[in-house]
Amino acid sequence: MSGHSKWANIRRKKEKTDSQRAHAFTKLGRELAVVVKMGGGDPEKNPKLKDVIVKAKAANMPNDNITRCINKAAGDKDAAGYEEVTYEGYGPAGVAVVVETLTDNRNRTAGDVRHFFDKYGGNLGTTGCVSFMFDKKGLILIEKTVKSDEDQIMMDALESGADDFLPEEEYFEITTSVSNFSNVREYLEKKGYKFESAEITMIPTMYTKITDEKQIILMEKIIDNLEELDDVQNVYHNWEQDEEADEE
Repeated sequence: MSGHSKWANIRRKKEKTDSQRAHAFTKLGRELAVVVKMGGGDPEKNPKLKDVIVKAKAANMPNDNITRCINKAAGDKDAAGYEEVTYEGYGPAGVAVVVETLTDNRNRTAGDVRHFFDKYGGNLGTTGCVSFMFDKKGLILIEKTVKSDEDQIMMDALESGADDFLPEEEYFEITTSVSNFSNVREYLEKKGYKFESAEITMIPTMYTKITDEKQIILMEKIIDNLEELDDVQNVYHNWEQDEEADEE
């Protein structure tokens, strides 16, 4: 383990999506539509769809919304075709940033992403320039409560085939390989566990500290503005924020 909480690194994004739930649901709806187009609307025959459904439920997206998005995508042959495009770049102080998008217009999305890098002291790089600083992993978060049995959860996580188990202050973090994520998630789901989050994510293998207050503000603006873009699904970074440092 790196000693850094993976949850702490994405907590800021979680807080933001909580405060803008409708915007988050729109993005989840787009993700549902894409996986339906790729593999059909039956989650039993489309493992990726099942994963996104769990992700949407963990984000408190109503079941009716989820069903409506799936049915619409399955029946709408003329729906705009979205493609996955990933952008990489640097924020202030050389912070590595990976931006995952679903877009029906590459030129528009590239221009929007580049604009915010340029405006707030960063620069958009080439494919592969920072992604080597991240590992793509499955990440499952289970809320820690007074009734939580840490030993049992750890045992179930490891029996499910998870790569690692880490108890944090508020959550139990379970990491998996991408290929084994669905199996681990389904195993734990059948055991009755409720997930605070369950998704494929990018976990930094190294971190960058920002000490200059002006650069901190600029970095926050890059993240905030990128996440506000409709085409952007996820923004990952290796900024070591104070709350992470305190955990070491």
